[in-house]
Amino acid sequence: MKDHFLKLFAYDKFENEAILTGMIATHSPGNTERIMAHLLSAQQVWLNRCKGIASTSPIVLWPEWKTDTFENILGDNHKGWVGYLNGPIDLEQVVAYKNSQGTGYKNTLLDILTHVINHGTHHRAQIGQHLKLAGLEKLPNTDYISFLRPELLRR
Repeated sequence: MKDHFLKLFAYDKFENEAILTGMIATHSPGNTERIMAHLLSAQQVWLNRCKGIASTSPIVLWPEWKTDTFENILGDNHKGWVGYLNGPIDLEQVVAYKNSQGTGYKNTLLDILTHVINHGTHHRAQIGQHLKLAGLEKLPNTDYISFLRPELLRR
């Protein structure tokens, strides 16, 4: 199961890079930049929660990061998740955390990992719609099954 999540995080990184390329090609910051910053920030927040690292400052889920910083953040996030997943983890472990309003919750690591991947897919779709409206004629194919096809396999 751990290998499955490693594959999903490889997919997530690859598709985030594809969407970022579209953002740069259309010179479309605005909402696309804001949504991508949120996606990347949320990945960091969830990784820290999984690692049991409590935030010492207020959680910023909608940071004002700029497009030119995304490639490095994206790479750092991926390395962080892969490193974490390659460590000694129990997917049934219950992770206790507080949301951005300070309310406490508990979820299994399995459910959190699933959420992080689905959260990225959701926001890439939103960004894709903004890119289309900004004039990008052909959106990248961000389907998971396409990522897995041997002729497209990129890891």
